[in-house]
Amino acid sequence: MVFWLCRDLMKRIISFVSSFQMEMSEDDINTEEYPTEIHDYLAAFEKSLGSVDEMLKTMMSVSRSELLQKLEPLEQAKLDLVSVYTLNSMFWVYLATQGINPKEHPVKQELERIRTYMNKVKEIADKKKASKLDKVAASRFVRNALWEPNAENEHTSKTPAKGKKRKMD
Repeated sequence: MVFWLCRDLMKRIISFVSSFQMEMSEDDINTEEYPTEIHDYLAAFEKSLGSVDEMLKTMMSVSRSELLQKLEPLEQAKLDLVSVYTLNSMFWVYLATQGINPKEHPVKQELERIRTYMNKVKEIADKKKASKLDKVAASRFVRNALWEPNAENEHTSKTPAKGKKRKMD
């Protein structure tokens, strides 16, 4: 569902950008009504939207239930959050293209809420990746660090070693 909404929203943005570019004829650029830089930015933006469209087509080629079956629960949560964040980000762009300030729109609070959940999922993933205590290795380490000589080793260390004595000149 989210992918279809993203795709529909993206089509609206692409049509807006395309219509805006058509309005910007060479005569407009020559009269300096529009700076030439804006034309380059719009072309780059349209290219980026095209690549997003290709990615969405790829993702929509696999059914959502099929995709979720292949993922672990944490990965499912990440996918859902990225999907919702993408949709809201695209809506942000759509509002901006319509002349509406997205910072004053409820979409800003929604994006912040999603970011909060993304941070929570990241914390969970980091805890999962954190090194775990190897109890066997830790006990060996402590045992060797607190080594105490037994009676046999103690006896040999107190007696002088037999061998040649050096002559002192």
